[in-house]
Amino acid sequence: MNNVNECCHECNTQKIDQTKDNCPVCNKGGISVSKVTVEHLVTDDYLKLVDGEQYKICMNGDCSVVYYNVDNGVRFLKEQVKVPVWFKKDADPKYACYCSEVTEGQVIEAVVKHGAKTVKEINAITGAMKNPNCKENNPLGVCCHKIIQEAIDKGLKME
Repeated sequence: MNNVNECCHECNTQKIDQTKDNCPVCNKGGISVSKVTVEHLVTDDYLKLVDGEQYKICMNGDCSVVYYNVDNGVRFLKEQVKVPVWFKKDADPKYACYCSEVTEGQVIEAVVKHGAKTVKEINAITGAMKNPNCKENNPLGVCCHKIIQEAIDKGLKME
């Protein structure tokens, strides 16, 4: 088991001047997430390290850090999280809806092959958003509507 504060070989290991609240590895901005989300998504091996309330998710797709705590320096890497984070490099599968395990590819297929153009139509075809528990399942801890809409937009460009 890797120490959560060690940087993996993929990360930028040079010393950077971190801006408060930014990712401690890449110094890019993050988005606040609930401790509940972090507790549900880190692997069991790292659950005891979830401490404090001020968690953010690193939005840099090339960075291996998923969650970090701005107060205590704890961070969790991609391999320390139970699900692939759709916007991170090499995410597989790339979920559009985590609760119903609907992938971006399934959404795009519903657009291209079945003519879906709205989130409501995607939900009917794929079953997305049928079992919502986003605070625990989506890495951002929010509804996947926006992610599904982004996948629809990709599909519409392919038509």
